[in-house]
Amino acid sequence: MKKILSLVFSLTAISAVCAGVLAYVNSVTEGPIRATKEKNVLRAAGEVMPEAVVQSTVEAVAWADGAKTVPVAFAGRDAAGAVAGYAVKGADSGGYGGDIELMVGLAPDRRTVVRYKTLAAAETPGLGMKLKDPSFSGQFSGKDGSALSVRKDGGDIDAITSATITSRAVCKAIADACARAASL
Repeated sequence: MKKILSLVFSLTAISAVCAGVLAYVNSVTEGPIRATKEKNVLRAAGEVMPEAVVQSTVEAVAWADGAKTVPVAFAGRDAAGAVAGYAVKGADSGGYGGDIELMVGLAPDRRTVVRYKTLAAAETPGLGMKLKDPSFSGQFSGKDGSALSVRKDGGDIDAITSATITSRAVCKAIADACARAASL
């Protein structure tokens, strides 16, 4: 009995030390990770804006996403100062590997897709991750983002072969971005 109590105490002490180390590492790395994510979102916003946007005029118009403090929408202006486009974060939880987050470039009408950039996706390598390929992402350009669907569902988007779930999630994430843009 004494030996069992000794083992239980030892394992409890080791677990407590490990938990403390993990908590410390989390507190140290939390800020830099958040800053990197925000920098990636800003870079993606600049990359998806329409060509008419003067990059120095990109301004955040929405900074909250639920409890998160990651910027979710940006407006870009042309040389004359008029809004030339938007970059809006869209997400869908229906991807094959979980959440898909995109930064979607939209024309001034807030519905026409210019292009998108993947912020986060955990799809199957070689299949679902083809959502980043220009051969897939290029087909969204010029389309109404609020009404997208894959051909299998009666739409005009060619799904990624063997990754229809991912393709549907991309369509829904773009529709989410359009809905957010409409509320700006």
